[in-house]
Amino acid sequence: MASFTPQYPPAPRLDLTEDLFGHRVADPYRWLEDAGSAQTSQWLAAEEELWAAYRAELPDRDRFAGRVRELMQVGAVGVPAWRGTARFYSRRDPGQEHGVLYVADDAGERALIDPVAIDPSGRTTLDAWQPDKEGRLLAYQLSSGGDEESLLRVMDVASGELVDGPIDRCRYSGVAWLPGGKAFYYVRRLPPEAVPDGESQYHRRLYLHVVGTAPETDALVFGEGRDKTTYYGASVSRDGRWLMLWASIGTAPREDVWLADLSASDPAAPAFTPVTVGLDAQTSLRAGRDGRLYVFTDLDAPRGRICVADPAAPGPEGWRDLIPEDPSAVLRGFAILDNDGEDNDDELTRPVLVVSRTRHAVSEVTVHDLATGSRLATLGLPGIGSVGGIAERPEGGHEAWFGYTDYTTPPVVLRYDATTGAVDTWATSPGSVSDPPAVRASQITFQSADGTDVRMVLLEPGGEGTVRSGEKSTVLYGYGGFDISMTPGYSPSILAWVEAGGAYAIAALRGGSEEGEEWHRAGMLDRKQNVFDDFHAAASWLIASGVTSAERLAAWGGSNGGLLVGAALTQWPSLFSAVVCSAPLLDMVRYERFGLGETWNTEYGSASSATELPWLLGYSPYHRVADGVAYSAVLFTVFTNDTRVHPLHAYKMCAALQHATSSSRPVLLRAEGQVGHGQRAVSLAAALAGDCLAFAAKETGLGN
Repeated sequence: MASFTPQYPPAPRLDLTEDLFGHRVADPYRWLEDAGSAQTSQWLAAEEELWAAYRAELPDRDRFAGRVRELMQVGAVGVPAWRGTARFYSRRDPGQEHGVLYVADDAGERALIDPVAIDPSGRTTLDAWQPDKEGRLLAYQLSSGGDEESLLRVMDVASGELVDGPIDRCRYSGVAWLPGGKAFYYVRRLPPEAVPDGESQYHRRLYLHVVGTAPETDALVFGEGRDKTTYYGASVSRDGRWLMLWASIGTAPREDVWLADLSASDPAAPAFTPVTVGLDAQTSLRAGRDGRLYVFTDLDAPRGRICVADPAAPGPEGWRDLIPEDPSAVLRGFAILDNDGEDNDDELTRPVLVVSRTRHAVSEVTVHDLATGSRLATLGLPGIGSVGGIAERPEGGHEAWFGYTDYTTPPVVLRYDATTGAVDTWATSPGSVSDPPAVRASQITFQSADGTDVRMVLLEPGGEGTVRSGEKSTVLYGYGGFDISMTPGYSPSILAWVEAGGAYAIAALRGGSEEGEEWHRAGMLDRKQNVFDDFHAAASWLIASGVTSAERLAAWGGSNGGLLVGAALTQWPSLFSAVVCSAPLLDMVRYERFGLGETWNTEYGSASSATELPWLLGYSPYHRVADGVAYSAVLFTVFTNDTRVHPLHAYKMCAALQHATSSSRPVLLRAEGQVGHGQRAVSLAAALAGDCLAFAAKETGLGN
């Protein structure tokens, strides 16, 4: 097979330099921001030809894609949402492109929403769903082509008939039903004509919608006069008395919270009582069936605590700790198990609280006395993995359901019975793999540049007890931002790579929430460089420990993780042989002008600030590309319908690297249409994984 020699398409360099607060900032490829121009279209077409030529010489792409698809055929199953005897849940069976939403009751199981039945192309996704409190109506949201612009509809569960909608401009909207199914609170953006140009993705408001009426008549409940990037959420207690509202500016790790007594005011114009307004904390409320208010907060507790309060005086001064902060574990969720008032054989001797935490990103579940918070038990889990979505019956009961997965275990749903203390498997992923890969996992602690201990999970070929032998082609993956944790989970891509003989490392970098909110804040704003230093230290450990070498090491990240690997590439260009950079942020001077960029100011800072611009310029990958440097092989993967992170970041960075690099290693762009930043069909996910894995394999010498 002939060796691939990249011939990069012409990309004119503009003589464009701006003075920003005394900094001379060059932007030679700004013309690529106009994705619809003839010049950009011509360049993209040439980049597509270049990628196709390289891809044709990837011997492993079909094998990797096929294996990833086989491993995805185990399917998936979701935690149930109970409404009386009916339960709502998602399941993806083998051969299905998307999960299907089902309801099961005394009459059996039936499908409610099948995205592929709605759109056989597989490019329509079910973004969110919420049954009403009685389980008779279902609010659900669909979007198409990856744009995440959800349309909200309401279905009659018994008949499957559409009874309301579609309502547009409902992206990222929760639904909070009032009892009786006649109305719900939801979030909707103002119409484009009512906001300044370029701000149609912002200006959300909370409304009350009466089912069957025109959305234009909905009552505006909250949001006037607040910051345009504010997100809102609401929930209503099961008895309909309490409305709980939160608001956060963009993705800020803090939120204002209010409580309203709907029995004392009009639901269309609630009288809100401040709970945590103007405080630097994240807080959520839950009205318990016992009349108490349960408060989940990181106020004065960066790893989280649960407090109880009187709804009549819900502020922090009246909180009492029920589950205090654990100094080494992060609180993730809880469920309340109490008697449902019925005379049956499953009465609890006392109500309990089921609490989920992560300790260094590994989940644990404990049971506590609901009155005192004292620990009663620690539940046994199948392995070293992740727990999510603890659910209970809204009317009360003795059972809790939660999801579980780890690096080799597909998602399962476990059930805890508080009357017996037993944990059993309630539902498993519907498919299986006849020859699952043998993988050995270990957790490593290493030191970053400033001496901070950072953890990393290393997955290698072979079962437990296998001894490491020689350097391997290795992928180092990271994210490091937005309070998101890298927790164990079933990943066909990782398994396919390790099965092929490679090693795969996942670093728990600062900026995430693996160690709580302080860990997050240690990697944001003026401290963002800590994230990149952590990643560099992880790579250095892998090399120094003999796991791999710089010639066999690939960096991989997406979205904020794309920024991570872009920064690593430009700060330490000789550290990696290959970089997979997916849907990335790379021009940190102009990121706010596109997609949802302005909502991320609290994470990164703003180039419009004389104080914050130097933070961004210090690491902005696009602005750190230097002529004559021998850069790694790079594959940018972008999605042209991505409305979160605009593909222009990858376009500009790709052109800059192709111009600057002195290496013969390729710089390539894989642009995919009719998909976006989020979920996608199984076949599309497998194809993308196959291309990326094959690229990393070729450029790191996997199998050689």
